[in-house]
Amino acid sequence: MRGDLAQRSTRWVLRTRVLEFGNLPAVMGILNVTPDSFSDGGEFLSVGAAVDHALRLEDAGAAIIDIGGESTRPYSAPVDPATELERVVPVLEALQGRLGTPISIDTSKASVARAAMQLGAEIINDVTGLEGDPEMVEVALESGAGICAMHMRGRPQNMQDDPQYEDVVADIYSYLDARLRWLMERGIDRARICLDPGIGFGKTHEHNWELVRQGATFLRLGQPILVGHSRKGFIRKCAGETPGEIMAGTLGVSLALALQGIQVLRVHDVAMTRAALACFHCATLR
Repeated sequence: MRGDLAQRSTRWVLRTRVLEFGNLPAVMGILNVTPDSFSDGGEFLSVGAAVDHALRLEDAGAAIIDIGGESTRPYSAPVDPATELERVVPVLEALQGRLGTPISIDTSKASVARAAMQLGAEIINDVTGLEGDPEMVEVALESGAGICAMHMRGRPQNMQDDPQYEDVVADIYSYLDARLRWLMERGIDRARICLDPGIGFGKTHEHNWELVRQGATFLRLGQPILVGHSRKGFIRKCAGETPGEIMAGTLGVSLALALQGIQVLRVHDVAMTRAALACFHCATLR
């Protein structure tokens, strides 16, 4: 049974367009232009490889393409804004006029987000919930971008050091509710805000599974909910898959989230996810 659809948001206002949600989740395709991301680090470092992959993601049916220039895997080393800009700006420039799918910039740095907005990006996807850089709210306001604010316990360098919660779902729900109100108080339109419980960011494997099992709880916040579970370790452990084989496990979780009415799935494998969702839809029609 799906989650509480009466409270399920059906649209997300971006910088220049609106993303409408139907019965199935929108699929956000991941494009990491980093040397050290946990699953695909180094694959798309050249501008040509990154552009080709973005176009493949679009052809596969991605509703959003999320471009990031800094790995946020556990214990990853932070990069300075100049390095992040060197990685993402040439790709954004090369995609201008070639990509119809809205671009999300995966960054916690205001200078990177501002540059991406100037090059046509529609969404700021910030793993710090817009807490990491005090200027990020200003960039969001001046650009009118769609915002995805995520929960993370600590920072990538320490987030997996014995994460503990009194009740992981209730605690993260309270954080996201407070973050939503904080962003609105600073002038960001509610219709532009998406929320992400941050699977894998300062959570144990069991925390992650509990967030998956109770994903529909977050729909009560009245905002689009994004979940980024793709290829993560809790799935690999459950499925007994190696890092290069975790498509089947990711698809299983994607369908569990679709069943609950989650609006956005952030994944590496867009074509297979879309195919699985299409079959899921046909199998569950009443």
